[in-house]
Amino acid sequence: MDAWLRGSKGMMLSTRKTSLILALAALVATCAFLPAAAGAATGRTVAVTASATVKVPNDTAKLGFGVKREKKTRGAALQATAAGLRKVIAAAQAFPGVGEGDIRTGRIDVRPVQKGKLTVYRATEGIQVTLHEPSKSGELVSKALAAGATGVSGPSFSVGSEEEAFAKVLGAAFVKAKERATVLATQAGATLGAAITIEEGEGAEFIGPRNFDTAAESGGAKGAPEPTPPTKPGTSQVKATVHVIFELT
Repeated sequence: MDAWLRGSKGMMLSTRKTSLILALAALVATCAFLPAAAGAATGRTVAVTASATVKVPNDTAKLGFGVKREKKTRGAALQATAAGLRKVIAAAQAFPGVGEGDIRTGRIDVRPVQKGKLTVYRATEGIQVTLHEPSKSGELVSKALAAGATGVSGPSFSVGSEEEAFAKVLGAAFVKAKERATVLATQAGATLGAAITIEEGEGAEFIGPRNFDTAAESGGAKGAPEPTPPTKPGTSQVKATVHVIFELT
């Protein structure tokens, strides 16, 4: 009986050893037949950094218009200022390129002012207008002054859709990175493969003076037509940087 048990245990151990050997053999065979591409990803690569700058037309202008009135009492000054500002708002709302939500009122200020021995109250209030036809900024200034605005600031030109402009520049930066990587791959006697990793740089960078601010007080004679100042929106320069690692084959 003891001999039979010893024989049975020996057979079980032999079977386990055989199974282990077969499993190891199968694993080795599987590794031998792995695709070559699996090893290529950890092989030779080339890393490049490239930046691109694109000029984008400014399609938005911001302008500020203020109204100032002086009266003997606070209430009268506020009332006169509010009436004048409503006319300016109406003129801006009716102007082409100014849409719903493009007008924002600013701070209201009332303070006493000495006029010789007389104390009067000066009230001021203003609006900021976003104009989507920036080349007509000069015309809007004339309309606002004719409507009763006593102060003007701007225009300040910019790109309305900054994300859209940045996406365009990112694409240009990637193309430049691929061109540089191709040159390096050729010099190394290799062929440029797919991009393994792509990393955005510091984000969008708008270069150069995007805003040109001016301020003016209305001083023309009452009833005289307001002149139309010339305005040119110009362009903004948008810069983007990318870091890319390409596979070499």
